[in-house]
Amino acid sequence: MVSAREKIQGAHLERLAVVYLRQSSSRQVRENFRSTERQYGLAEEAVKLGWEPERVVTIDGDLGVSGRDAGPRGAYKELVARVCLGEVGAILGLEVSRLARSSAETQRLLEYCGLTDTLVIDTDGIYDLRDFNDQLVLGVKGQLAQAELHMMGVRLQGAKRHAAERGELRFPLPVGLVYDAEGRTIIDPDQEVQAVVADIFKVFWETGSAYGVVGAFAGRRFPRRAYGGAWAGELRWGSLTHARVLGVLRNPSYAGTYVFGRYRYRRLVRPDGTITTGMIELPRSEWAVVIHDHHEGYICWEQYLANQERLAQNHTRNGQRPAREGSALCQGIVRCGACGRSMSALHRREGSYYECGHSRADHISTPGCRSVKATVVDELVARRLLQALAPEEIALALAAADEFADRRKRSNRALELRVERAGYEAIRAERAFHACEPDNRLVARTLENRWEEKLRELKDAEAELAEHVMPSSEPSREQLEALARDLPKLWAADTTADRDRKRLLRTLIADVTLTSTPDSRELQVGIRWRSGAAEQHAVQRPLKPADAQRTPSPAVELTRRLALDHTNAQIAQRLNAAGFRTRKGDRFEAKHVQWIRWRHKIPYPASYARGGELTVSQLAERFGISEGTIYAWIETGKLTARRGPANKLYIPFPTEVEQQCGRLVTTSVHLSDETKIRAAGGAV
Repeated sequence: MVSAREKIQGAHLERLAVVYLRQSSSRQVRENFRSTERQYGLAEEAVKLGWEPERVVTIDGDLGVSGRDAGPRGAYKELVARVCLGEVGAILGLEVSRLARSSAETQRLLEYCGLTDTLVIDTDGIYDLRDFNDQLVLGVKGQLAQAELHMMGVRLQGAKRHAAERGELRFPLPVGLVYDAEGRTIIDPDQEVQAVVADIFKVFWETGSAYGVVGAFAGRRFPRRAYGGAWAGELRWGSLTHARVLGVLRNPSYAGTYVFGRYRYRRLVRPDGTITTGMIELPRSEWAVVIHDHHEGYICWEQYLANQERLAQNHTRNGQRPAREGSALCQGIVRCGACGRSMSALHRREGSYYECGHSRADHISTPGCRSVKATVVDELVARRLLQALAPEEIALALAAADEFADRRKRSNRALELRVERAGYEAIRAERAFHACEPDNRLVARTLENRWEEKLRELKDAEAELAEHVMPSSEPSREQLEALARDLPKLWAADTTADRDRKRLLRTLIADVTLTSTPDSRELQVGIRWRSGAAEQHAVQRPLKPADAQRTPSPAVELTRRLALDHTNAQIAQRLNAAGFRTRKGDRFEAKHVQWIRWRHKIPYPASYARGGELTVSQLAERFGISEGTIYAWIETGKLTARRGPANKLYIPFPTEVEQQCGRLVTTSVHLSDETKIRAAGGAV
């Protein structure tokens, strides 16, 4: 039997002895420093085993890094690389489990050690990976380490679950909630924090979207609790973001409900092969522990569920969207009757359109068959809405006025709390300044500057409050009551924003479905009310601009029937007599008929020549000359011609004209003798 010392050969001593250090977290590094000292002490053990001090290398880059995955452990990767390059004679560690908590990672490294003749040394002995018994021992140790990790996790998770079922497991609370001295969850006693958190839920219910809350909080601050660092546990005030709003709205703690198991960790494999751990949010039905009325909340559980439903409806792929700007009244609630998907509102120069993106993707039909001008649908829906709202017009207007007054009151209260806090901070700074020793000028100067800064903040807060509470030109309640008596006038008023019209529409109408076919102008509009009632209406889609400017088909057909035996002027008279008009509304003239002939390829009669007339081509053929010569004679007045339909020229051809043409040919200096002889023969 080979002893442990005999396993160390000269070839091993000529290479490096690597001491690999690892602890799972920074907290372990800080608190379990004795373990760190023991691991560093392995370098001296390597020297005792025969390695020269300069050949002993300590790799400690993974202190504070978990051994679950090799991805984030740069020092472990360095160790594997050196082993594969044959630079390492032995790896030293307190336990094999220090190498990796994953058995796959451990076995892979041990396989590399066997291929490169690298020893593994721990507190129990020296292992040669080329020896089967040593392989077996280290393999069992790796499995035991992984089992130990699993059992520790099971026990810890079980203890957490048991504490959570009693509602006693403490975890960081969101802004607006704190633990009291006895460990119970209570609402933050800071009134400014209370007001700003409560306003998020109120504004969301008014605007209907998280982005609406962000817009309403423009210029206002929102607290964020710092975890770690110099500001650990303190509130830091800053701007409100969309992600923060969603975090508040989706957190059940604000509804007084204790929840454990909202998230679950899941391991994923990246495209580069590395393994990472991600966190996913579980649906409400899979939450492990839910305890209602565990503590006082800002809203009730029913309100929380209603908020989640509204957020789900606002999702761009599911349900209706929140009311937005734009003239398209049914934007966000209009659906395509062909595919059932939501239709998009497109704003073009000529107006807004409802268009089904699914039709453009699958090419089932042309975009025009599922593209509808918004005004066609909006006018119908608005008319039906006003008819349905006639009895409740005054109540709606007064409710809007009360909502506006309540919103302004909350905003004023937030500014008042800010002034109160700024005054308190200024008083504290003043006390600190007066409590300072006068001779300690360095400290006194700093405290004085801080006092002046707090006074400036107080002045700014007071100025903002004074500006906000100034009398405005808002209509009085009496004016609103008078205006509410005529809801159609309120609907059409310039002071009514498109977004307000959309919100009013959605209070009664759930969705609008549009169904059409490519070969018909008729559009079916289905309206589904919040009460569950549904109704169907038919409207005519407007003609496309190109179709609206075309000559009516009956007029074209009449022109086609009269084309072979009537002139353009005669056809124009018949069109006017039949009541047809041009695309501009004018009476038809010969030039309009000529355009119709060209546009629709309607032929002219074979000839419009009168008795004794020849066309230019016939005269040129008779004398054996070119048509250009005939046109030149006509332009210079040597030959008379009549202009007929389609600008065609007709030449009277009595005997004297024939003789005149013969003389023009024989006396021309531009024609050859051969042409003159041929022309003279044609004139005979």
